Amino acid sequence: MSLATTPPGYPSAVRAAHGQAVAARLDADSRMQRLPSDTVAAWRCIDFLDDATCDWLVQVIDANRRPSRLFSDRGGPEARTSDSCDMDRNAPDVRRVDEAIASALGLGAEFGETMQGQRYAPGQLFRAHHDYFHEAESYWPAMRENGGQRTFTAMIYLDDVEEGGATWFPKGGLRVAPRRGMLLVWNNMAADGSPNTATLHEGMAVLEGTKYIVTKWFREEPWGRRPRAATAS
Repeated sequence: MSLATTPPGYPSAVRAAHGQAVAARLDADSRMQRLPSDTVAAWRCIDFLDDATCDWLVQVIDANRRPSRLFSDRGGPEARTSDSCDMDRNAPDVRRVDEAIASALGLGAEFGETMQGQRYAPGQLFRAHHDYFHEAESYWPAMRENGGQRTFTAMIYLDDVEEGGATWFPKGGLRVAPRRGMLLVWNNMAADGSPNTATLHEGMAVLEGTKYIVTKWFREEPWGRRPRAATAS
């Protein structure tokens, strides 16, 4: 069966439980606003980060950026044209932001990947993609042994963009414009814990200005753990 017709993954009780718990926490948080979509569970929080922290993160990204990589068996370099950098999760100021995001979602910090910064200059974009791992692709066995499936995505916009740069969910009916300090969160899984194809999203091209964001992905199990020993089946 080809990758085009293979389902991206299968239901999971663990992922479903994570989704229910995080949704309940975000819905109960007066800072969070659930976004209007019938197919994507997503929230935003205005002014999640203060201006000084946003400015500092922009400086870190500019000092450490490199061409972004595409984590997929499909697509070419034109699919993702931004610059990226991996944040030092042990640096106190980075850890503070990391822990604030994890606390907002009610997830242990150990479930989160290293926070990544991204910079989009005019004309740069990230074409439509999913954040979850396609379980039929070649990288899946390694991901399964290193925290498993990606569940939630948390993204913070670090500046206002003059024109363009929205995060667009074409199947979810959502288009979120960059706003300095705003947190955007969504569940990459469906209610049954299987990958939700409606979370297809695009970082639309920046038309004027420069877009800076930080992104943190959470896994179904602690990330970076040692691979499990093979067992007979």
